[in-house]
Amino acid sequence: MADFVFRINPNIIIGSYTVSRLGNQVREWGNRFFVIMDPILKELKLAEKILQSLADQKIETIVYYELNDGTSTKAVARALKLAREGHVHGVITVGGMKAMTIGRAVAAYYNEIHDFYTFVGGAQPNTQAIPCICVPTTYRFPFIFTSDLPLSDSRNHQIKFLKIQQNVCKLALIDPNLMLTLTDNQKAILSLELLSMTVESYISQKANFFSDMFAEKTMEILSYAFNGSPSIEITTPEEVLLAQAGAMASMSASSSSLGMTTLLSIGMNARFQIKKPLIASIILPFALEDAAKFKAARLEKLAHLIGAATEEQKGEDAVKAFIDFVRQRIAAANLPTRLKDTKLSVEQLATVIEDVKDTDIMNLLPRSMTADDLFDFVKQAY
Repeated sequence: MADFVFRINPNIIIGSYTVSRLGNQVREWGNRFFVIMDPILKELKLAEKILQSLADQKIETIVYYELNDGTSTKAVARALKLAREGHVHGVITVGGMKAMTIGRAVAAYYNEIHDFYTFVGGAQPNTQAIPCICVPTTYRFPFIFTSDLPLSDSRNHQIKFLKIQQNVCKLALIDPNLMLTLTDNQKAILSLELLSMTVESYISQKANFFSDMFAEKTMEILSYAFNGSPSIEITTPEEVLLAQAGAMASMSASSSSLGMTTLLSIGMNARFQIKKPLIASIILPFALEDAAKFKAARLEKLAHLIGAATEEQKGEDAVKAFIDFVRQRIAAANLPTRLKDTKLSVEQLATVIEDVKDTDIMNLLPRSMTADDLFDFVKQAY
């Protein structure tokens, strides 16, 4: 077994209305910040409340809303240029995965003197990152506690996994109130992606007792969010449960590894701009069926934790109940069930596999897989 090394970082704050204290929380890192914010927050009148909490603490801000190019290298280069021109002390990023990714990239490369595309080509940063404060507005934020930075190369739309400094995210402030605006469809699809992340980290070859602890607790919390509380003493609202589960799942993923579903969904998003949670929800039941051949005992444990299997159901029956549970949630949300529903061709999917086949995640899947194995899996989900 590899040595287990645990560093307590970043600070994590979870709670309703915690974003109103954002200004007080970030003061230790400076008084001038580059704020990357999802433009939807401006439409919902949430942006002004967040910025007011910073202004109340005399913190200057440069606000950046331009997220139309997604997590592309072009988007990062543009944001990085503006942050440097503003001579900021740190980055605050508020939004979903796009905002989180661009914010961490800006913080990681802010002090570098080399052209940004040098790092896209494989170089690693050798300066200290400036602090990045992450304020997610969705239930899942898979990479913010890791040194992995997935970006779409604007020159060819290929997914790139850049390596940045450890602990770029200094504070994760998770306010469930920022997630109240999600629609029922968004909640359904994001919670399935969150479930997928948890399964991936639990069955990864890199899984360990520490990541298992977070994954198992995530499944317990998800069972309350999905099925309702088993006790009237537990009255936590659904959005709070899902926010807690998101933090737990992200900690599990950072201690273990994400897997095939995440890898394919990110690759397809980079190439063809199809939403990652949608791809993850389609692939998840097929990934469970594949993992059942190699990790049945682990899936059985998760099936019971999330309440998909009864106490009497064991082994293969429990795993099948888990897969049926996932498919029922997909059907209830009226979501697509096959990759062909995305209008992608098999040939386009083959291009994605070429993009992802040499990534580090490929070496940490539940079983050893070649590009051909991955293509066979994709055809089953097609």
